[in-house]
Formats: sequence, structure tokens, C-alpha cells
Amino acid sequence: MSFEEEWAADKAAVTMRLNQAGSSGGSAPTPGSADYVVEDDDLGEIGHAANGLFNGLEPAGKHASAASESAGSSLKGDGFDTGAALSEVIKTWETQVKTLLQACAHISNHLDYTKKSSKANDEWIGAQLRIVGPVAPGREGAVSASQIDKFFR
Repeated sequence: MSFEEEWAADKAAVTMRLNQAGSSGGSAPTPGSADYVVEDDDLGEIGHAANGLFNGLEPAGKHASAASESAGSSLKGDGFDTGAALSEVIKTWETQVKTLLQACAHISNHLDYTKKSSKANDEWIGAQLRIVGPVAPGREGAVSASQIDKFFR
């Protein structure tokens, strides 16, 4: 089988699966359910883990620093090239620990921002959807489809 024939067969198989993705249930949300939900508890667990890593990483990352620096200086003083290499490894390690600390802080800060931003967005949408004034006779007070449609663009 040539490459072109194999490629055409693979594309046809994928197209067939994609055309049927909605009918098999897959990972599509059930009708009436939210398609994107982030619970505060989920964000809290991730933030807690990032904070725990942040707090434990700096002392753990430095626990061998003094001994390694001493060994590097001693080896370098005795004329071994390994001493200079060890000193360079220590510098690289410290840079990587600092980068990881910054990443943990970024994750924690981003989660805080996401939580606040999401809450503010929800409050704004809720305020926009509230009906001000009396409801017209025969209506249940539902927001019109055209009004709701504005929030999905």
C-alpha cells in the first residue's frame, strides 16, 4: 500500500469517527449541565500544593549548597577540574530552583486571579440578566434569547 493510499484510509477513518463523536456520548456534557466548571475546592487544592512546594523548595534546594560549595572550592584549590565543574553545577542548580520557585508563585497568583476574575464575571453576568422592574403580564420573568445570546459571542 502506498503512502497516499494509507493516508487517505486514515483520513477517512478519522472523519468517520469525528462524524459520530456526538452520538456516542463521548465527553460531551449532558444536556442542562455546565460544560466548564471549576470548583473553589479544586483551585484550593492546586493552590495549596503550589504553596507547599514553594515553601519547602527553597530550604530543600539549598540543603547541600554549603557542603557542595566547600567541596568545589577544596577540589579547585587542589588543582582538580572537577572543583570548577562542581561550582558551575551549583550555580545552575540555584538558577533552576529560583525558576521553579517563580513558577510556583506564578501558579498560586494566577489561581487567585482566576478565582477573583471568575467571580467578578459571574456577578456581572448575573446583574445583566436580572430583570429590573415589573414583569410583563403572562411572562415568567425569563430573559430573552437575544439577551442571553450576547454572552456567548
